[in-house]
Amino acid sequence: MSVAPLRVGLLGLGTVGQGVVRVLQRNADEITRRVGRPVVVTHASARDTSKPREVSLEGITIVSDPMDIAAKADVDVVVELIGGTTDARELVLAAIARGKPVVTANKALLALEGNAVFSAAREKGVLVGF
Repeated sequence: MSVAPLRVGLLGLGTVGQGVVRVLQRNADEITRRVGRPVVVTHASARDTSKPREVSLEGITIVSDPMDIAAKADVDVVVELIGGTTDARELVLAAIARGKPVVTANKALLALEGNAVFSAAREKGVLVGF
């Protein structure tokens, strides 16, 4: 019996986003062992979808509007990697409103909007990791 993968949607496919894809691909066996199921990026957003990337994007749906992932994509976890606060806040709150856990490394977002983000997550019963 195979276990369904944990489907990840990346908001941002710049240097950090590509690094996340690379780490998940390179360490897939160990991550699967630790998590108990495969963790795969299935969706990613990029401002320029035609720009060449330094990582394999095979099997990843690339979109130009990150809200398509935060608000609509069939993913289990949303990872915010765009930085800033305004757009990031909207995207994170949209994902939380859908009941999706969010992971972010956006210190500015958490410093300025953390109360709103964590309050929304608590209300929906989802986790925000950082």
